[in-house]
Amino acid sequence: MLQIRCKNNNVTKSFPEGSSLLEVYQEFAEELQMPYPVVSAKVNNTSQGLKFRLYQNRDVEFLDARIPSGRRVYTRSLCFVLYKAATDVFPGSKLFIEHPLSRGYYCNFKKRNGEALSDDDLESIRQRMQEIIDLDMPFRRTEATTEEAIRVFTDRGFSDKVKLLETSGQIYTDYYTLGDTVDYYYGPLVPSAGYLKVWALERYYDGLLLRVPDMQNPNVLAPKVEQPKTYEMFAEKVRWDIIMRLSNVGDVNKAILKGFASELIQVSEALQEKKIVKIAEEIDQRFRAPENPIRLVLITGPSSSGKTTFCKRLSVQLLACGLRPLSFSTDDYFVNRVDTPKLPDGSYDFDNVAAVDCELLDDHLTRLMRGERVEVPEYNFVTGKREYNGKRLKLQNDSVLIIEGIHALNPVLTANIPDSKKFRIFVSALTSVSLDDHNWIPTRDNRLLRRIIRDYNKGAFTARETINQWPNVCDAEEKWILPFQETADVMFNSALNIEFAVLRTHAEIILASVPKNCPEYSEAHRLLKFIHYFIPVGDKEIPPTSIMREFVGGSSFKYR
Repeated sequence: MLQIRCKNNNVTKSFPEGSSLLEVYQEFAEELQMPYPVVSAKVNNTSQGLKFRLYQNRDVEFLDARIPSGRRVYTRSLCFVLYKAATDVFPGSKLFIEHPLSRGYYCNFKKRNGEALSDDDLESIRQRMQEIIDLDMPFRRTEATTEEAIRVFTDRGFSDKVKLLETSGQIYTDYYTLGDTVDYYYGPLVPSAGYLKVWALERYYDGLLLRVPDMQNPNVLAPKVEQPKTYEMFAEKVRWDIIMRLSNVGDVNKAILKGFASELIQVSEALQEKKIVKIAEEIDQRFRAPENPIRLVLITGPSSSGKTTFCKRLSVQLLACGLRPLSFSTDDYFVNRVDTPKLPDGSYDFDNVAAVDCELLDDHLTRLMRGERVEVPEYNFVTGKREYNGKRLKLQNDSVLIIEGIHALNPVLTANIPDSKKFRIFVSALTSVSLDDHNWIPTRDNRLLRRIIRDYNKGAFTARETINQWPNVCDAEEKWILPFQETADVMFNSALNIEFAVLRTHAEIILASVPKNCPEYSEAHRLLKFIHYFIPVGDKEIPPTSIMREFVGGSSFKYR
C-alpha cells in the first residue's frame, strides 16, 4: 500500500499501488469540501492530470481552476474540444489559437473552401462542442517515441507539430486523443470533456473568442474586456511573423539550425527600432503642433516589460528629432517606506498607487508645465526614504518631459494636466510566436523569465523568491496597470521572436536551483520544460542597446 499525504488538509491515507489521482481525490473529497470543481493536482510539486497513477508514496495537492496550474489544464482541455468540434463540423478546416485577449483566447479559423464563417456556422461549432461535453468524451493520453508521434502528425498534415517535435530533442512524447481526433498539448488535460461546464464561443473582430472561467470564481465566465488596441498590436506582430515565416517555435528552431540566428536577432531589433522611431516622430509632430502641443510623455507597462530601456531608446530618438527629453521615474515619488501600504500578509505593497505621493508628483508636473524650475526627489531604496540631492528640472522651449513607471497612465498622477498635453505609451512583451497552432505561449511567461534572470543577476532575489512574489505582482497588474492599457495613444511590443532561445541559456541553471521540496518548484519545473522546446542561442549577437540587455546584462544604458 502507498502512503499519500493530501496537502489540502495535511491528512495521510493508504491506497493500492497504481491508484489514480482521481481515485485518491474521491477518497478525500467529502472531508475536503473543495469550493470549486477539482481539475488537476500537484504531485510532489509537479503538475499532473487526474488520470496520473501513483506507484510511490507522494504528497498530493488538488487544484481547481482558480489556481494558475489548474486554470491552464482547464483551458487546454477546452481548446481541444473547440478544435475537435471545428474539424468535426468543417473537415479540413484550420484552427489557430493565437493569444490571450479580452480575458479569453483569440482564435483564427479558416474553412477549407476559404469562405467566411457565418453565424450559422458558429452556432454549429458551439452545438458540437456542447455535444462533446454532454457525452463526457474522455481525453486519452498516449506516450510514444517522438519518431512515432512525428509519423502520427505527419499522416494528418500537422506540419506545425512535426517541426516542433523534430527540433525538441525529446526521446518520448505524449499526445492526446478525443474520440477520433488527435492533438498535442504540452501539459495535462482534465479526465473528460464533462469537466468543462463554463465556456462560451463568440465572434471577435475577424476571428473567434473562446471565453473561459473567471479567475476568482470558476463557476462563471470571466467578464469580457474590450481591447481593440491590444488586438491590433497582436495582429501587427502576427503579420510580421507570417512575413518572416516564423509563426511557431518549430519555425524558429529550424531557422536557428540553418544558421540564421544572427539574422533573426538583427531583423527583430530593426523592427523594434523602426517602431520606436515612428513613435518619436509622432511625438515630435504633436509637440510642434500649433494647437495643444504635447509636453508630457507617459510610459508604463507591467513588470519586466522593458519600459526602462524603451524610455532610454525613445529619448535617443527624440534627441535625433531635435527635442530635449527630460525624464524621471514615478518610483522617485514613493512615500517613505514606513508609510507604504501593506498586503494582507504584512509585506509592503509597492505596486499600490497609494505607495506613490500622487499629490506631490502632480504638483511638480503642474509647475514644470508652467515653466517653473522644480527640484525633484530621488528615492533611496536602501534607506526607504525620498531624498533631495539638488536635481532640478526646468522645461525649455525644446524640452519634452518623460515620466516612466507602473502608474504613469493612472490619471490620478496627472489630474491637473490637460489630456491634450499628454502622450501615453504602454509597453508590454506580447509574445506572438506559438509552440504550434493550438499551444500559445502565455505573455506573462515571457516577463516572468525576464524577471527571474534579472533578479538573479543583480543578486536581488533567488528564482524561488521571484516565483513566490509573482502572483502578487500579477494581482497588482490586474488592479493598477492593465485597466489603463487601452487609454494609451500607442502600444509597443517589446518581445522578440528569438527571445526564448536566448533566455534559455540564462534561465536553465537559475531555474534548476529551485529545490524540489518547495511550492515554487512547480512553476520552475513548468518553465524549464517549456524553454526546452527552444534551441538555445547565446546572447553575443544581442546589441548593447537591446531591451533584452535590461534582463540578461551587458546594456550600454545605465540603470539605477
